[in-house]
Amino acid sequence: MTTPILAASRRTRRTPFSPRVEAHGVKGYTVYNHMLLATVFNTVEEDYRHLKSRVQVWDVGCERQVEVSGPDAARLIQLMTPRNMDRVVIGQCAYAPLVDETGAMINDPVVLKLAEDRFWISIADSDVVLWAKGLAYGMGLSVEIFEPAVWPLAIQGPLADDLTARVFGEEVRAIRFFRFAELEFHGHSFVVARSGWSKQGGFEVYVDDAEIGLALYDALFAGGEDLDVRPGCPNLIERIEGGLFSYGNDMTIENNPFECGLDKFCNLDAGIEFIGREALQQLQAQGGAQRVIRGVTFEGDNCPACVEAWPVTSGGQHAGHLTSAAHSPDFGTNIGFAMIERFAWEPGTEVTVETPLGPHTGRVSALPFER
Repeated sequence: MTTPILAASRRTRRTPFSPRVEAHGVKGYTVYNHMLLATVFNTVEEDYRHLKSRVQVWDVGCERQVEVSGPDAARLIQLMTPRNMDRVVIGQCAYAPLVDETGAMINDPVVLKLAEDRFWISIADSDVVLWAKGLAYGMGLSVEIFEPAVWPLAIQGPLADDLTARVFGEEVRAIRFFRFAELEFHGHSFVVARSGWSKQGGFEVYVDDAEIGLALYDALFAGGEDLDVRPGCPNLIERIEGGLFSYGNDMTIENNPFECGLDKFCNLDAGIEFIGREALQQLQAQGGAQRVIRGVTFEGDNCPACVEAWPVTSGGQHAGHLTSAAHSPDFGTNIGFAMIERFAWEPGTEVTVETPLGPHTGRVSALPFER
């Protein structure tokens, strides 16, 4: 069988770091926010092992920013999310689900508060800029909304602090989780946040100058040679182990925040105004979620790619569908995320996962997974 290829074009935009990524021997790409995102360099398992023990530099320029600035910027940001943004301070990164008028998930970004009237919405894979522009125009808000020329670089892994400190100085160690500071490299100030899409720890550098960004990329590799620094990318096995959901895979606009386990980010009683408030209040009054994302462990020494949702049954009844899956070497079993119906969502419930290789016996698990 012929392996399909991804044909890149101007619609699948490159990043300033794409030449470096390709020089390092990237073996696979996916498309994220209409941009190229690496998926593997050696093998998924080899990349996973290295990520959990050393340090990697990720080109995540596909993690697009939607800038919202101007007199009504704070109001628009609040209108887009059920999270109470009044509590967010300058220098903070706030995970904030975005919902529409029905309470459905539009995106689950991290919002960076750069100033009282300036924000970056660091988005997952959906066109948030269009939603923000539509709201602002329809409500007559005084804001500027655009996608700035910013391409994040992530530095992830147990040795990320050591590597980042070599390039930006020891002050990076003082940055708290989901906070950022503006630090200098080659005379240019970069936003450096303690964040990233792995559970191994690290930073994201918001590169807003492509030329200096390439010098930064090269400096990270030169400075981390003795740390065994390598190129990397979000790793399927590691993100599932860590309980990190992917918008478009594990949750979509067909879901609401309650189903995605994001209740704590829905401040329905805070008196804040946001699009979809009445819909979420009604859902809450009706008993909340009738299905939720749970972990599932299931038998097998390997796991095929979950390119389509796999049915999950319990006691002969349809119980949901598996959305992401991988074989975890450290857990010694297959693991995944599934949207599970209420009757089967208790941890320990026996289920059957209908994979392309046939039915596999498994159990519902709390998240994150525990060995």
